[in-house]
Amino acid sequence: MNQHSASSLIARNKKARHFYELLEFVEAGILLGGSEVKSIRANGVNFRDAYVLFRQGEAFLVGLHIAPYANAGYAGHDPDRERKLLLHRRELNILAEKTSRKGLALIPTNMRFSRGKIKVELALGRGKKLHDQRDDLKAAAELRDARREMER
Repeated sequence: MNQHSASSLIARNKKARHFYELLEFVEAGILLGGSEVKSIRANGVNFRDAYVLFRQGEAFLVGLHIAPYANAGYAGHDPDRERKLLLHRRELNILAEKTSRKGLALIPTNMRFSRGKIKVELALGRGKKLHDQRDDLKAAAELRDARREMER
């Protein structure tokens, strides 16, 4: 299999499913500089508080931290800058309407290489209440305990 035809996971937003009920998924390109790509290849990405902001007909990824690349020299980058997302106009309009009207947020769930390009998977999510988060944790613990008992 060719290296450029396979898609490989770079990073995953592990807390997205904990804090949000994820409804729809969409894939977008992201506008990056050279030192950012090298830092991403070295696993220098953190999704902690990242979300998508719509401004002037464009989408920007806010809160994504890409660590500075050690060998960047004078051409480094700002680790916390807003990064433009590359989406088709129709997709942009639909997502902007859904997030503004229905109280949904657009959250990055993972980042991966696809045919030599870096892609970000975004999900429309509705924030979970604290009791919903607790219910999910309780269900996961019960499932884990049941599997453990079945193995015995």
